[in-house]
Amino acid sequence: MRAGLLQLNVSDDPAANLPETRKLLDRAVGEGAGFVLTPEVTNCVSASRTRQREVLQPEAEDRTLAGLREAAALHGIWLLIGSLALQTDDPDGRFANRSFLIDPSGGIVARYDKIHMFDVEVSETETYRESAGFRPGAEAVLAETPIGRIGMTVCYDIRFPQLYRRLAQAGAEILTIPAAFSPVTGAAHWEPLLRARAIECGAYVLAPAQTGTHAASRGRARNTHGHAMAVSPWGEVLADAGTDTGITLVDLNLQAVARARARVPSLAHDRPFGGPG
Repeated sequence: MRAGLLQLNVSDDPAANLPETRKLLDRAVGEGAGFVLTPEVTNCVSASRTRQREVLQPEAEDRTLAGLREAAALHGIWLLIGSLALQTDDPDGRFANRSFLIDPSGGIVARYDKIHMFDVEVSETETYRESAGFRPGAEAVLAETPIGRIGMTVCYDIRFPQLYRRLAQAGAEILTIPAAFSPVTGAAHWEPLLRARAIECGAYVLAPAQTGTHAASRGRARNTHGHAMAVSPWGEVLADAGTDTGITLVDLNLQAVARARARVPSLAHDRPFGGPG
């Protein structure tokens, strides 16, 4: 199976972003991809809660979701929409950061709301409080599909290996980690964390990404790390997109998952232990 990872540089205007995303999706399909993956917040990258309230929509009304479902059906492909920022009916007004798995008929077969919120002070000038605008999810999601068992996660989840171990022990063969990673933490940690999750789980890791400086009509412009990556179940980097927008293609063979887990069967070696404290 050939997977196509999209690397995007979306603005805070969802209507302008969708045509560019579809253009890259079409290119990936034209080069043989039967499974296309987009990054975190495919519809809108914005650091302004005011701007988000203006342009974000509930799931049922989101034009990016509708447009990408249409594209999946048109091409007859599997599609991971890495995540969309969506309005919810939460009393506190917080948004959802929701990943979607779309089948070749355009149907939604799985949804995953990002569990771990990026509340981090990277430097004196770079601070994130994702939980102020987004409500965390509470359920891990494993999707059974003809192309493999897919464990769905998003970005900051990568720092919580217990989530991935649970997904792998439940049968996940492909772990998706769409991201809009900070350039500072990305340069230091992105590749090692992706490789670690692949090695620990004996699974493919597919990580489409946002990249560059994102145009903003309100508030500060965000910057993201890029380097969409695919990692093998043995921990080898199969592809690294660098920092340009575009598509990255990788061929997957799920027999590699079985081989990696047979060589190092650590998923079956958990033992109870006590301490500390």
